[in-house]
Amino acid sequence: MPATDPKLISGNANRPLAEAIARRMTLHRGVGMGLVDARVERFNDQEIFVEVFENVRGEDMFIIQSTSNPANDNLMELLIMADALRRSSAARITAVIPYFGYARQDRRTKARTPISAKLVADMLVGSGIERVLTMDLHATQIQGFFNIPVDNLYASPVFALDALHYFKDRLKDVMVISPDVGGVTRARELAKRINAPLSIVDKRREKAGEIAEMTVIGDVKDKICLIVDDICDTAGTLCKAAEVLVNHGATEVHSYITHGVLSGPAIERVTNSVMKSLVITDSIEPTEATKNAPNIRIVPTAPMFAQAILNTWSGTSVSSLFQDETLAPIYEGMYGR
Repeated sequence: MPATDPKLISGNANRPLAEAIARRMTLHRGVGMGLVDARVERFNDQEIFVEVFENVRGEDMFIIQSTSNPANDNLMELLIMADALRRSSAARITAVIPYFGYARQDRRTKARTPISAKLVADMLVGSGIERVLTMDLHATQIQGFFNIPVDNLYASPVFALDALHYFKDRLKDVMVISPDVGGVTRARELAKRINAPLSIVDKRREKAGEIAEMTVIGDVKDKICLIVDDICDTAGTLCKAAEVLVNHGATEVHSYITHGVLSGPAIERVTNSVMKSLVITDSIEPTEATKNAPNIRIVPTAPMFAQAILNTWSGTSVSSLFQDETLAPIYEGMYGR
């Protein structure tokens, strides 16, 4: 085992998740694992200032910071924290980014447009970060934008535990749905884990933000449909897909989405939609409106991230967390196991 313990530091993007990860690590190790004492605040002109109050020389540091809304502020916090730790002689700096912002800008869709995900990757590496731990990148090839190791965790094993618990008496009627052709791989992963068939909702856009037509590929009649995707932003596509599935004979529609961005009218749309439930993770700190929505449920990622951090620190396998026999004990008690 390494000579020093892992140390956690958090920005302001998702402090409750960072504290939950610290509690889980305390539980796993039997040693107090609080967050490093630091201040991350702003001057009057909104410049970000970071000061670390503890000695981090020679320490294995893990910065927990989603680059969610406000994406630019949270990204700058992450970069400045990394710079502060590097200049304080930390032995290694790992960025734990539950939600990786700018991931949707992973390629040039038109002439004279940027590949912002690559730019962000370069900025992270330039700040002194030596490893990245994230969850459900919008496009897995983003890992190749980095010249450092990137561990991409998946929410599908946790979603599988949730689905097997909540639909255990009706699994024969469950069908997994990909809301577009590009998300088939993600949906297939969940379908394999719960031994369910797979269907696709193919959407065609006339212009950005407007869906002209949706077609269901597969027979969803009398099925309990589980829509699987990585991001729910304004929820327009998601709610429309749920409506199309019901019109094609689905008895119930539920959704499993990793990152609940839920901006603009999203909460109202989900609340008023035909969806029975929307299940999201806490990779982005949920707002009070999200917590109070009657058909939105939040599953924790702290158990998975805590174990992934410990595995990274000790030099053991992170991919072992993709296996049910390894992940299920971490979530023991949550789903009646």
